[in-house]
Amino acid sequence: MAATLSLASLAHAATAFVPPVPEIAGKAYFLTDFQSGTTVASLDADSRIEPASLTKLMTAYLTFKAIKEKRLTLDQTLTVSHSGWQEEGSRMFLDPKHPAKVDDLIKGMIVQSGNDACITLAEAIAGSEQVFAQLMTAEAKRLGMVNTQFRNATGLPDPEHYTTVHDLGILAAAIIRDFPEFYPIYSMKSFTYNNITQPNRNLLLFRDPNVDGMKTGHTASAGFNLIASSHRDGRRVISVVVGTASEEARAVESSKLLNYALQFFETPKLYAAGKAVKEIAVYKGASKQLPVGFASDVYATVPRGQSGQLKAELSTVQPLIAPIKQGQQVGKLTISLDGKVLSEKPVVALQGVEEGGFFSRLWDSIKLWLGW
Repeated sequence: MAATLSLASLAHAATAFVPPVPEIAGKAYFLTDFQSGTTVASLDADSRIEPASLTKLMTAYLTFKAIKEKRLTLDQTLTVSHSGWQEEGSRMFLDPKHPAKVDDLIKGMIVQSGNDACITLAEAIAGSEQVFAQLMTAEAKRLGMVNTQFRNATGLPDPEHYTTVHDLGILAAAIIRDFPEFYPIYSMKSFTYNNITQPNRNLLLFRDPNVDGMKTGHTASAGFNLIASSHRDGRRVISVVVGTASEEARAVESSKLLNYALQFFETPKLYAAGKAVKEIAVYKGASKQLPVGFASDVYATVPRGQSGQLKAELSTVQPLIAPIKQGQQVGKLTISLDGKVLSEKPVVALQGVEEGGFFSRLWDSIKLWLGW
């Protein structure tokens, strides 16, 4: 059964002009709206690229997960191994003679892009960087990063260490969604450890007050990469730009994408999590009606001025037979604009319905058999 749901609360403004995506001087890019998950623009989004230090988003994700699961604590101290201490590339200048707190290691990894910090955390979580890389790849698959494989925790070049800008966009959104308590670290403009202060290499943090993350990366073979996130007027957009020619270029090109999404698109909230959007019939249950809705807020990203033209169609499982568990998917919502499907969202039971008594079930069986 399908029914059109009302979106009358949205303004019916005139269709707005949307310019083409600006020219981006990079190898690949991906631009997404965080709330709706809509891809606003992309170039070679699923082509393999070398992530360089963007790898450290996954190192951080697994570190945050270990802390949440109480396998690490922020005040726990760790000692850098000989291999971690000798690792090439950027570092936070750990001293093997002086253990460092996990809290400092996280900041050294994110703000200073310290390879020594990454290896120290990886070895603490998995015993070795090699095993940690296997965990990274497994976590990537769980998150839906289907074109990603990790071989180390730092992003140093390896022919079997690769990802895509699309997958990196998924990972960036996952950090913001799953670990909001740690996300503010990505906005830190500098960090001092061992009496050495290093600035965050994300130039947009110093230029745009709306930008509050996320991570830079660079190797000679990968070029200059940047994942950036901007939060403005209740909206958040994420850009991934790789293969630019300089630190300046990655900042400028990322800023073009972020501003394009924020200026020419809007993301209205269509439905609130946990709020009933419809009641549907239930057979053989203790209740005859079931309120349905969504487990999370539902958003749609459209060109500015077109939100009033959105269509929402709810399809439900029919016949719906008890018992039904709270949170069980019982249908889907299809959101479209001008006949084009923008997204499909699962519709769930907002409460459980237990099986009805014998006579109630018998009567409903008769009704179903007769097609009433």
